Amino acid sequence: MKNRIISGVGAIIMGLLIALGPQFLFKLCAPMEGGRWMKCHWTGQAEIGVGFLMAVLGVGLLISASEEVRLGLSLSLLFTGGLALSLPHALIGGCEMARMPCRAVTFPSLTVIGVLSIVGFAINSSYLYRKRRVGVPQL
Repeated sequence: MKNRIISGVGAIIMGLLIALGPQFLFKLCAPMEGGRWMKCHWTGQAEIGVGFLMAVLGVGLLISASEEVRLGLSLSLLFTGGLALSLPHALIGGCEMARMPCRAVTFPSLTVIGVLSIVGFAINSSYLYRKRRVGVPQL
């Protein structure tokens, strides 16, 4: 029961931070003079979808009683954290200048949240896998 609540609430919080953080907490760069958006804006837009997916998977962790389902959701959250981490660093990217807000604040914040989710849900997946294996007769 504790594992279900801690991992579910943790996933929801991390998902909301990934989705809403670049929009409200750690702001991305403003549009350019011509009204065009920089690459970091599109990274932020993609992170909205990834973050809300993570939050929905966290709700699934909260309401599911089956350890097998929670193991699958936990593995999904592990890979979703990897996707959240790869968007600013490999897939879309951001501004070139290191002093820009996206490079100075937003991307480091997303990196910390992404790494925490990868490590946390790798540990949770391992825990659920081992717990599931206890009591299962070996063939």
